[in-house]
Amino acid sequence: MADKKYDLKQVRNIGIIAHIDAGKTTVTEGILYRTGLKHKIGEVHAGDTTTDWMAQEKERGITITAAAVTCFWKNRKINIIDTPGHIDFTVEVERSLRVLDGAVVVFDGKMGVESQSETVWRQADKYHVPRICFINKINQTGGDFYKSLDSIHHRLSKRAFPIHLPIGFEQSVSGIVDLITMKAYTYKDYADKNLTEEEIPAAMVDQVKKYRSLLVENAVAEDEKMLEKYFEVGEEGLNEDEIKQAIRTAVLTGKFFAVTGGDGRGVIVEKLLDSITDFLPSPLDRGSTWGINPKNGEEIERKPDASEPFTALAFKIATDPFVGKLAFFRVYSGKIVAGSYILNSSTGEKERIGRIVRMHANKREDVAEVEAGDIAAIVGLKGTTTGNTLCDPAHPIVLESITFPEPPVSIAIEPKTKADQEKMSVALQRLAEEDPTFRIKVDHETGQTIISGMGELHLEIIVDRMKREFAVEANVGQPQVAYRETIRKDGVEAEGKYIRQTGGRGQYGHAWLRLDQNEAGSGFEFINNIKGGAIPSEFIPAVKAGVEEAMANGVIAGYPLVDIKVELYDGSYHDVDSSEVAFKIAGSMALQDAVKKAAPVLLEPIMKAVVITPEASMGDVIGDLNSKRGRVESMEDLSPGIKEITAYVPLGEMFGYTTNLRSMTQGRASSSMELDHYADVPPNVAEGIIAKSSK
Repeated sequence: MADKKYDLKQVRNIGIIAHIDAGKTTVTEGILYRTGLKHKIGEVHAGDTTTDWMAQEKERGITITAAAVTCFWKNRKINIIDTPGHIDFTVEVERSLRVLDGAVVVFDGKMGVESQSETVWRQADKYHVPRICFINKINQTGGDFYKSLDSIHHRLSKRAFPIHLPIGFEQSVSGIVDLITMKAYTYKDYADKNLTEEEIPAAMVDQVKKYRSLLVENAVAEDEKMLEKYFEVGEEGLNEDEIKQAIRTAVLTGKFFAVTGGDGRGVIVEKLLDSITDFLPSPLDRGSTWGINPKNGEEIERKPDASEPFTALAFKIATDPFVGKLAFFRVYSGKIVAGSYILNSSTGEKERIGRIVRMHANKREDVAEVEAGDIAAIVGLKGTTTGNTLCDPAHPIVLESITFPEPPVSIAIEPKTKADQEKMSVALQRLAEEDPTFRIKVDHETGQTIISGMGELHLEIIVDRMKREFAVEANVGQPQVAYRETIRKDGVEAEGKYIRQTGGRGQYGHAWLRLDQNEAGSGFEFINNIKGGAIPSEFIPAVKAGVEEAMANGVIAGYPLVDIKVELYDGSYHDVDSSEVAFKIAGSMALQDAVKKAAPVLLEPIMKAVVITPEASMGDVIGDLNSKRGRVESMEDLSPGIKEITAYVPLGEMFGYTTNLRSMTQGRASSSMELDHYADVPPNVAEGIIAKSSK
């Protein structure tokens, strides 16, 4: 079946996205079981799920890497990516959404919309990914389909409408009413092989009519022809196919969301599969992809068609214990054949395609070719990293890459023995290739290796993977905060003059710079405003290079300078003695001098912390956040007796917070954090940081 060619209309590339513990992996297991890829449903707590295949995932019961699985349902081919929910691995969600056509957002029916549900929802909005909602765990104590639906309306979108309503409540849930077919589908036990079609229970008829009217009225609003017909003949005059088509059109706009729910392990997953194939887009629905011609900078279109030139985006690099480096890629146009050559237009290098494999989580199936609209992996590409464009060498194109946030947490790491030294650098290099939010650098002053990541858990997993996958034992230092420096005064001018006479040819470089603040988060901007050849054009890149080099070490505590606009507006040169080196040094001197006069300040990362806590512990939690220089933004009722607190807290105060929170609330509270912005460090705190950095 896997070798059969599928029309692009029959292909679905979807992601399963959600907050941690909402049950994404369980839903994926349910899908694999129902589509015949598995003979039994894996349990996350038993550690035998397909997509959570790393040892750390099995132990912790969380998804860390986005796993790709291909399955088949009713003559449709579905490529599924099960993504992590933990905020430290949010980059996995980001890069998966970049290449997917649609998504299923899973919600915990006991909790409704949680903090990370909002984050993944925003990411899906960013990439305009149409999605449907699945409210999971409504069959468990505390599970409530309607309350969860309310929280979706309240926190995500008012345009979310049920296509199915559950029959029963909590443990008595025994099926759904389909608002399109107006039939009930029931089961005796979640492990049933088939659903039984029945009439709608009498007690639900009024409720069903109300929700069906809402669904149809709002779905047809997105399609002019359908809306006209609806006004003419009313809801009763539309047949099943027309209603389905209206819902599909509405979902594809990315502003209308079909909602279903049930037990993610159960036979009800078949209804979710039907919804995926009925309402989520095929590669054809998503239309053309646009990129840039690297030769002339012009925009080029690539249609989702096998006859077009080959274009693909590498969205993930993974190290497979058996075959080595795997590059996951999404094909946007054309086709790729094993044994052919491709161009990595992001690096300009040509590479030969050895093996192409389709992944069933960590199991592989070799395929001879992959066509437009499909997702697969290539074995053994050497120079390809996440976000690179792969294309036909005769028709180069560069697609928009994937941007990743700067990691805010760093730790020093050193091998336990001399023998581990070399193994450690190989291991870190491999892990950095896989994960674009994991960075490595060597502090030349101390000789230490510093690794940076998105959070404590992220770095903990990296160190654990080094030990298990690469047999490297390492000692780890205390987590460090990635501080930054910037200026708070505009229009500051400074001169950099570098003159050396050493007998024979001398050195001469002279530059005047003007500094202004740049918008927060916009980084460094260099403006060349030299008039009348005061500095020859060949030396201007050298001045810029000197400025960039000086920005790596700020004047307060040696942290990188950010958000500064630098204008080169004057200078002078010497016919014989001027050189690139001299102008680079002059640029560096001028910048350091200007920064000192421009009211430099220290910046610290501020985290958005979301804490879910029993009401009884709320006072303690808020008091603790206040003591950490936190600013509480909001408090909301999640469910009776459970509060959600959102606060902005400096990262430097939050190390070890999860453990403290557990002990403060007898293990009943949970928290998640993500980097929100950088802010000025208060003067009294800055003194301590400066004192530490000067030791």
